[in-house]
Amino acid sequence: MNTQNLIRPALANSLGSALAVSLFAVVAVTPAKAAGVDAGTLIENTATATYVDGTGPQTVDSNTVSVRVDELLDVTVTSLDAGPIGTATGDEVLTFEITNQGNGPEAFELTAEPAVAGNDFDTTVDGIAVDTNGNGTYDPGVDQILTAPETTAVLDADETLTVFVLVTVPASATDTQESDVELTVEAVTGTGAPGTSFAGQGVSGGDAIVGTTGADATATGSLLVGITTVDLVKSVTIVDPFGGTSAVPGSVVTFTISAEVVGSGSVDNLIVTDAFPADTTYVAGTLTLAGGALTDASGDDAGEATATGISVDLGTVAGGTTQAITFDVTID
Repeated sequence: MNTQNLIRPALANSLGSALAVSLFAVVAVTPAKAAGVDAGTLIENTATATYVDGTGPQTVDSNTVSVRVDELLDVTVTSLDAGPIGTATGDEVLTFEITNQGNGPEAFELTAEPAVAGNDFDTTVDGIAVDTNGNGTYDPGVDQILTAPETTAVLDADETLTVFVLVTVPASATDTQESDVELTVEAVTGTGAPGTSFAGQGVSGGDAIVGTTGADATATGSLLVGITTVDLVKSVTIVDPFGGTSAVPGSVVTFTISAEVVGSGSVDNLIVTDAFPADTTYVAGTLTLAGGALTDASGDDAGEATATGISVDLGTVAGGTTQAITFDVTID
């Protein structure tokens, strides 16, 4: 838009007067966001001229020109997983972060695509959830699962949101196979080539303009089957003083802890610990590993029993290996 500085005719008719004219603009803005000034902000501009005529110093203002800042539509999405997630068959969670890079409030529609070129297998997408409590971890029953079309709440400019893509790894997936899942995020107002305009759909009735991201973005989360995980299962048997299996004072309770390492690789520094239950007393010398006795003292072997519990250092354990630990307590 072109503007002109308006100066009264008296300025031109001041013969013999010393003339001094200064022009300046006054611009009111709000603090800048990632994409600049907030959408809907009025940028107001007024020019001023000062001069001296036959009657003395004079000041005159131009008309004020107002420009309303349009809404810029921009978004980014990134995977928050450090790399491929080691997984087995069954349920798994991929974590992403969405950032509204525009200069105004905007909601975003989410689409998770499990069929990605190059996958060794495809997962089933079970849903997309929002990190309701903000702890960065998916909490079933706490974090909100979005319903179709999966759309976020309105995010302010610069606001971030953590979301979880919930998937199922099929039983047919085998060790060392990989799979990607793509999460696409699109501005609800619209997407398109940078500069695309949505008339009247911005803040305060202004236009919404697509920014450099096209108002959509895609990030990839990855899964790797059998990268080596540990499954820990604990069981119990009881022998009472009468030769039965009742849990009464004096009964001997034997705990068995099975540490199964699943996958094609190995895990390092695998340490299994267990605290003695309240109202029981450890039976000294009953700690075993793979059927072999361990001493209760620290440093003699892989095991240790203290006043509060046991600890067994298994060290480096290869995938496909199961280690069984047992110990006894008596019910007080």
